[in-house]
Amino acid sequence: MTTKTPSTLIIADSHDIAREGVASFCRARPDLALIGQCGNGQGAFEMILTLQPDFAILNFGMPKLNGLEVLCRLREVRSTTRVVLLSMSRDPATIGEAFRSGADGYVLKDEPSQDIFDAIDYIREGGRQYLTPVLRSEFVDGKEAQWASLSKRELEIFSLLVEGVRPRDIAKSLQISPKTVDTHRSHVMRKLEIGSVVGLVRFAIQHNLTPVAP
Repeated sequence: MTTKTPSTLIIADSHDIAREGVASFCRARPDLALIGQCGNGQGAFEMILTLQPDFAILNFGMPKLNGLEVLCRLREVRSTTRVVLLSMSRDPATIGEAFRSGADGYVLKDEPSQDIFDAIDYIREGGRQYLTPVLRSEFVDGKEAQWASLSKRELEIFSLLVEGVRPRDIAKSLQISPKTVDTHRSHVMRKLEIGSVVGLVRFAIQHNLTPVAP
């Protein structure tokens, strides 16, 4: 019988108790090898570059660099380390930004530690963008999950449309063709399942996604 090589990982969290709690669970699993810990984002970034772990568990809120900033830097240097972000935020825009920045998993810190290991197992089996179950149950059937799926350019188009900017002016502002604006607008409407700009404005107001006032 062939024994699989354990997946290596590091944990970065500025809260010592939380970090050690996750570490203790890691040590109890023969399929995981904890090879490093630290309490700030800069240390995490340097540790990942040096140790090249299979996984990095990063707290969103850390000093020096937060988890998202570490993630963005890792993607810039084309690191292959898979990143699971731990966060207290349930905000759809935050979740969407995390996944668009390349997060492999997003787990709430106030949920059981098992969610972290479920994320690792899911990713190892080929899954993409693990979202902690309590968030899936809250968002998947609503527009929040669809909002999180918008690309950065689609978000720009969305914001300008709901602010009342005309498509031709959007094209000029973003230095793209009017046809490209129309294409992005269609994608936004399709993803959000909203059939008009008025509907987009209503959605923005309901979810406090732009400075639009009711």
